[in-house]
Amino acid sequence: MILELTLSHLNNRRSHGGSIPGHVVINRNREAADRNLWNDYFSENPRYNAEMFRRRYRMSRSLFLRIVGAVKNHDSYFQQRCDGLGRGGLSTLQKITAAFRMLAYGLPADATDEYIKIGESTAIESFKRFCRAIVEIFTEQYLRSPNANDIARLLYIGEQRGFPGMLGTQGIAPSAHYIIQGNEYNMGYYLADNIYPKWSTIVQTIHQPRTPKKKYFAMRQEACRKDVERAFGVLQSRFAIVGGSARFWSKNVLHDIMTACIIMHNMIVEDERDINAPIVDVREVTTPVVELVQDEDARFEQFLGRYRQIKDKDAHIALRNALIEHLWLRYANNEDN
Repeated sequence: MILELTLSHLNNRRSHGGSIPGHVVINRNREAADRNLWNDYFSENPRYNAEMFRRRYRMSRSLFLRIVGAVKNHDSYFQQRCDGLGRGGLSTLQKITAAFRMLAYGLPADATDEYIKIGESTAIESFKRFCRAIVEIFTEQYLRSPNANDIARLLYIGEQRGFPGMLGTQGIAPSAHYIIQGNEYNMGYYLADNIYPKWSTIVQTIHQPRTPKKKYFAMRQEACRKDVERAFGVLQSRFAIVGGSARFWSKNVLHDIMTACIIMHNMIVEDERDINAPIVDVREVTTPVVELVQDEDARFEQFLGRYRQIKDKDAHIALRNALIEHLWLRYANNEDN
């Protein structure tokens, strides 16, 4: 009896190291793949020029290498190691290129194997860790919350486009003071379509407007809203994974993917801002001083009062009507003349 138990224990004991039963070993020749990748894009005289690099990696080579260096230093997973036989593992460029192909083209992890020579599970692990590293390294610099100057600039741009108090389209509205048609308001608002609730911080378009004033308002509101829609369209065209269906169950992973794409988009904009003509009206305007309230005491009673104020449907209607009159009196007549 004791002998049988001992043999059973030895047979069921987990082995350390060695091959996994049923695991198929594929000789991918990852060293050759790494050399090909280097010669194609990163050597002194690469096979593919800078324009093709930018098209396939969505950014310049210098920016990509900056990201590679930062990620490699942040997470040791991306540093190349040797196995027990002294054979080099996947390089930093192979792991990060696989992650980039999944982001840029929306490829499944298995599809990266043909060129990068990286297994599906390793590609998924590299992808997740790369997105997390981007979020951890660059959030503070490229995805910070707007400060007083940023909000003042947004309010000024909104004012110039006929929407005083507008902070953008959809989001969380910080406090701001402004006047429309003689009425004072103390919360900024966002432009949105009709799927959103009728709150005092959301200004929706008018479905099937009938009067000239409402038609003009709807036209201007939708024109301003398209700015953000175009920006999101650029994000989708740059990182195809954003426009596809979700491929991971974890909300945290999905959050990291979207955040990493936005951060890298902002990095690309900064890197390429001088390639195209500058946006003169944004860079050179003098923004007025705007009174902001960002450090209110967050007592529960104040929270409830603020919540009721935001959900006030009458305030929503009054704000939209004030904007309709404001746009009509200030802009429509001038355009007709």
